Amino acid sequence: MSVRLALILALGIAFTLLTGMVDGGMGVSPLQALSQPTFLIANALPGLLLAALLLVLSRRVLLSFGLAFLLQTLVYAVNALKVSNLNTPLMPADFRMLGQLRRGGLPLLGSYLPSSPWPYLALATGVAIIVLAWRLEPPMFARRTRGKRLVSGIALMALIGTLLVGMPGWMKIYGGHHLWLEPWSASATAEHSGLVSSLMMFHLNQGHGRKKPDTAAAQQLIDRSDAALRERLQGPARGGEEPDIVVVQSESFFDPSIMKGYEHADLTPNLHRLAAQGESGPLHVPTYGGGTIRTEFEVLTGLSLRYFDDLQFPYLQMNHKVVPSMVRVLRSHGYETIALHGNDPGFWNRTTAFRAIGFDRFVSRASFPANAPMDGQYMADSAMTDEIMAQLKNAGPPQFLFAISIEAHGPYDVPPANAAERDAIAVPDGVTGKNKLELQNYLYHMRHADQELGRLAELLSHRERPTLLLFYGDHLPALTDTYNTTGFVDGKGMLSQAGTWLLVDPRNPMTAKRESLASWMLPGRLLEQAGVHDDAYFALTQVIAPQLAALTRAPGAAPEAEDNSEQQEDDDLANIALLRMKGKLDGLLPKAAVQTAGVLDDAPLVPTGEAEYTGAHQ
Repeated sequence: MSVRLALILALGIAFTLLTGMVDGGMGVSPLQALSQPTFLIANALPGLLLAALLLVLSRRVLLSFGLAFLLQTLVYAVNALKVSNLNTPLMPADFRMLGQLRRGGLPLLGSYLPSSPWPYLALATGVAIIVLAWRLEPPMFARRTRGKRLVSGIALMALIGTLLVGMPGWMKIYGGHHLWLEPWSASATAEHSGLVSSLMMFHLNQGHGRKKPDTAAAQQLIDRSDAALRERLQGPARGGEEPDIVVVQSESFFDPSIMKGYEHADLTPNLHRLAAQGESGPLHVPTYGGGTIRTEFEVLTGLSLRYFDDLQFPYLQMNHKVVPSMVRVLRSHGYETIALHGNDPGFWNRTTAFRAIGFDRFVSRASFPANAPMDGQYMADSAMTDEIMAQLKNAGPPQFLFAISIEAHGPYDVPPANAAERDAIAVPDGVTGKNKLELQNYLYHMRHADQELGRLAELLSHRERPTLLLFYGDHLPALTDTYNTTGFVDGKGMLSQAGTWLLVDPRNPMTAKRESLASWMLPGRLLEQAGVHDDAYFALTQVIAPQLAALTRAPGAAPEAEDNSEQQEDDDLANIALLRMKGKLDGLLPKAAVQTAGVLDDAPLVPTGEAEYTGAHQ
């Protein structure tokens, strides 16, 4: 018995040290085993519990520890892929992506897997060793143990279950008091405490640290803003016919002139030309390199994800049947609301989320023409422009069309349709090899997005009905190595860089105006330009927009400094946002005199049929 216990103990120590070695974080390095053993043990503990459960089930000690370590190594491999592409480690909400693999996510996510055969050979070798261990290793103890195995197995499954569901007792280990927890930086937390501990800490802290809105603080902000808020609620109606509204969320679009080496290049001539005819400026978004739905959620709802710590992927985590949004405001004014995206409608759970947000229809990939052009791995932006124009009508109710492009989506190692055009794109000094090819591929697609912006604006300018066009990029592309080589003009890191937004009336040029906004401020600005002034929440976002815009950053970015006034506004707005999501804000806000078209916010979506909702042409 003592020999078997010694073997288990030795394997447990080896498992803990090897976990720290695979992790690579300085806080859980094997060299720290004597100075801070708690860090190493906590990081290895979930894997050790799994190994113990496998031992009870299989009775084979080498098999159990080997299989547990292999599964844990797979988690680390996935984390390495995420860090290399998005510059941020795994978070608990990332595991919700497993459900997206059968909803159109497998081809997209699979495209990020390494092309080298060596990782797959290593995995196959590990599996082969596990199989041999199962067949050749003798059992450590007898099959029948008078109930001891049963009791031990149930106890271990219950213990692991309490960890997975986030029972409060685990806060004594993973509450952040004994380990290194930086709530604003998953990267720093993982570096100091280990990836597994980081996952456990964020899982437990997000599950049990949800903010509760302070109604009194929310009311104070509303009272302080009362005069400016009422002035915006009484803003002038837009003269003439209600405009159609087209919003284009352009995949990974940004103005490369913010990069060193492109300061004097004009790679987005249509963006710059149209900016002289409308409103535009830097756009601060809550993500980098991916996580499109984070920016998308903010633009559609006007809610800042800074105030919802547990919503990393909002469409996958929302459990509200009705979500307050710009879409619902426009429906209340008689608009037909349409979402358009040349990809699988189930990916990111958009089909369900768009119903909750208030769209009448979702035109997805299957409803595009069969001969819609592709460029690279995805549908060309030119096909999206064509579909936008096909959906817009010159008769009937006004339309709100939200179009999501995909041509410029990563990864950027897929050959484009025109390799010669790609190869002619110049890159900054020092960008070579794979990085050069990926940058050229991205810029090839980004320039197409700019060209389609110009073409769409030109087409809209000749319509019979007036049209407002809002265009913005959802995040910077994941070109991390290139950014590290070139740097940015402002001297800040990639996670702190702003994208761009543009709002124009193609038929009636406006006076040029440049302003820095955050993505959650865009709907209020758009509604105001459309002459819709009766939603006090969106009006409030415009009152406080200037001083809070730069606080929106990608996860892991250094927090923006706030003075006392900004901190007060920020804290109070958090309470406003929480009440808004819960549907408990309207009673605190002043009422507008503007009358809507009488469509209830929670009216059933029309049409209700799934096939019609996912988008046949009308």
